Amino acid sequence: MAEEIVDVLIIGSGHSGGMAAKVLTEKGISCLMLNAGPIADARKDTELKPAYALPFRGFKQPGQLPHVFQANEFNANTWVDEQEVPYTYDPQKPYNWVRVRLFGGRSLFWSRQSFRLSDYEFKGKSHDGFGDDWPISLADLAPYYSRVEGIFRVRGRAENLPQYPDGNFVPDDSPWTGCMQRFIAAGKQAGIPVCKARSSIGVDGLASSVNLLLPDAFATGKLKAIPNVVVRELSADKNTGLVNEVHFVDRLSRREMSVRARVVVLAAGTLESTRLLLNSKLANSSGVMGHYLIDQVYGPGIVCSVPEARDGKSTPELMGGNALIPRFRNIDSKARNFIRGYALNISSSTRPMDPRNFAAYGEDLQKKLDSYSGSGFSTSIMAEVLAHYEHQVSIDKNVVDAWGIPALHIDTKYTDNEFNMARDAVDTSIALAEAAGFEVLSKNYDPNPPGYSIHELGTCRMGEDPKTSVLNKWSQSHDIKNLFVVDGSSFVSSGWQNPTMTIVALAMRASEYLADQMRQGNV
Repeated sequence: MAEEIVDVLIIGSGHSGGMAAKVLTEKGISCLMLNAGPIADARKDTELKPAYALPFRGFKQPGQLPHVFQANEFNANTWVDEQEVPYTYDPQKPYNWVRVRLFGGRSLFWSRQSFRLSDYEFKGKSHDGFGDDWPISLADLAPYYSRVEGIFRVRGRAENLPQYPDGNFVPDDSPWTGCMQRFIAAGKQAGIPVCKARSSIGVDGLASSVNLLLPDAFATGKLKAIPNVVVRELSADKNTGLVNEVHFVDRLSRREMSVRARVVVLAAGTLESTRLLLNSKLANSSGVMGHYLIDQVYGPGIVCSVPEARDGKSTPELMGGNALIPRFRNIDSKARNFIRGYALNISSSTRPMDPRNFAAYGEDLQKKLDSYSGSGFSTSIMAEVLAHYEHQVSIDKNVVDAWGIPALHIDTKYTDNEFNMARDAVDTSIALAEAAGFEVLSKNYDPNPPGYSIHELGTCRMGEDPKTSVLNKWSQSHDIKNLFVVDGSSFVSSGWQNPTMTIVALAMRASEYLADQMRQGNV
């Protein structure tokens, strides 16, 4: 393959890589895509077994996936084995890095919450003085958001709130259940908006790269893809400084290979893309690559019971449904002990309740479970994590993966700003729930470890100044004009929002810019 020169080499097949492939191939550009995992075939690769037939009775195999809370023995082959692909951190500052190496990546498991960032995120420094503004605004990305929302079929309702930008929605005209109406009324009394959530409908229950983006790219005849190859390093021409070759290894045979490319598009995910660039010692004249690691706070929230739904009285009219409280702090006034903001996911359930919500056992516990079944109501936080230079990733030269590639060391933690937001979110949830007449059964103020949200961002941030950023506003390397990074590593701030819509919109925008630059002969 070293003799062939491909037009564009795309590393990664998730949402961002899939969008890059779709845009570029539809503009007539030939692309080769490399992916570290196999093509998933649900019919061939899955087998239903009862828990008693599994060695660990459905629980996780000890040591294999210690940081993937979502893992169990039924789905263990979904996630990257941490023994095969390790990473390191200070035990006092744990980090949960959840990875998927399948064709389509984590797009196969996306929760489908679909939000736009607002200018409270894009221009956060201008609003509160902290950190840095993005080099783009909502107005710059809005046309791309609209097109992406059309592809992914985002269901939502216009709310006319600047911190919760409206979009190109499949109208959500579903009625509110009785318990939600009571919670909305409590929010209105407190000046807190309770809105319809926004989520991608997709097609046939899936909104991934493999069913919404890559089929269009393959249909052009301009895309080739190689699964099961792990990229080791990028190399650059010593005379021009341009990236000219990618070195990779077959995941199964361990055969070393390489391919030459005119342009390289990195879409391996925030930390994998950064790891590859750090190992390649490229595109870091600013010295900020790997710094400003961010994600979102998950975990804090409350669980309640709606009294009228207990003892078998739960009905579809009273219970069920979801809502979202978008960021409402630090909009028109300042919160006392934190900047930026959080959102709350609101959910009502007609299912049985978790026994952990009751300080009881034995017969007393069973009576409570029987009585409270179908009356559940809960809130959970999604909160912005501030970008700090010292929150960073670097290469651990003492640890390598199964293919001998140096591993990533992650050094980050939450600060008082995040903890204060979490406390405010839980206290606000309690106040609203009690105002709505609900019984609060349990509350959790403690965030899950960084990374748990699976929304790792930053580390190759974009910016106007090459001395303080890695990428320009088009997701193009300041140092190497034929290198683009289109995943979440370009983010300057995290916001409270699920980042997928923004990642895909940025990938579309960057890919159209790249195609135009190639047409003009500038790249």
